[in-house]
Amino acid sequence: MAIASRRVLALALGALLTTGLFASTAEAQETQAGVSRVAAVTPPAANAKFDYQIGGAYTPPSGVTVVSRDRQDDPASGIYNICYVNAFQTQPIQSEIDMWRAKGLTLKDSRGKEVVDGQWDEILLDITTDAKRRAVAAVVNGWIDGCAADGFKAVEPDNLDSFSRSQNLIDEQDAIAYISLLISHAHSKGLAIAQKNTIGDLGDGGIGTAGRDAGLDFAVAEECGRYSECGGYQALYGNRVIVIEYTTSGFNKACTAVGASVSVVRRDTAVSPNGPYQAC
Repeated sequence: MAIASRRVLALALGALLTTGLFASTAEAQETQAGVSRVAAVTPPAANAKFDYQIGGAYTPPSGVTVVSRDRQDDPASGIYNICYVNAFQTQPIQSEIDMWRAKGLTLKDSRGKEVVDGQWDEILLDITTDAKRRAVAAVVNGWIDGCAADGFKAVEPDNLDSFSRSQNLIDEQDAIAYISLLISHAHSKGLAIAQKNTIGDLGDGGIGTAGRDAGLDFAVAEECGRYSECGGYQALYGNRVIVIEYTTSGFNKACTAVGASVSVVRRDTAVSPNGPYQAC
C-alpha cells in the first residue's frame, strides 16, 4: 500500500472513531495485511504508589493508586487494578491441574513424567507447538476475558521464564510466540499487559527486547533491586516498571537505584494479607 494511501486511510479511520462509527474503545492499528482494530489500553501510571496483593485481597494502604490482585479476587474500588494470571504453569490447585491434564497440556519429559517447578510445586504447561500454544491460550484468554469483565485495567501473566525450568523442552521462541497470543487478546479487551520478570538477553536466560517488541506495555519485576537488574527493565519500559522486593536489603537497593522514578514495594514471599508492606 502506498504511503499516501495509507495516510488517507488512517485519516478516514480517525474520522470514523471521532464520529462514533467504531466502538468507543476501539482505535485503528495498521498492519502489513491492512488495518485491524484493538481496544485502547492504558498502562499503570509511572511511579504510582503500588501494592502487591496476589496472595489475598485486603484494603489497600493509604495513598495506593495501583494494585495487583489474583484473577479470582475482585478489583479494588476506585484505583487501577492489575489482574494476576498464572499463564505458563498450573496453580497448585487440584481442580486446575485436573483440567490441564484432561486437555493434555501439561509438559512431559521423554519418560512421560510431568515437568514441575519445584520451588512452587507447579507443573509447566506445554507450549512447544503452535497447536498447543493456541490451546493453552484459549484457556488463559478466557481468564483474561474475566479480568476485563470484572473491571481490571491490566493483566500480569506470570512465569514467562518457565522455559528456563523446562529441562530444555521449551525455548524462548516458544514463550514469545505464546505470549504474543495473550498480548493481542488482552489488547482486544482493552487491557494493558505486563512483562513479568525475564530480563536478560535473548538466548541467555531472558527474552531481550522481544516481549516489548511484541507489544508488552510495562514490566512487573520481582527482586530486580536485590539482583541489580532494575536498570534493564527501565531500558525496555522507561519508568513504567513495578518492582517487588522480598528482603529489606533488596528493597533498600531498589529504592536507592530507581525508587525516585518507578514504583517499588516490599512484600513477603507469600504475599500474604497480613505480611509486611513498605513503599518508597
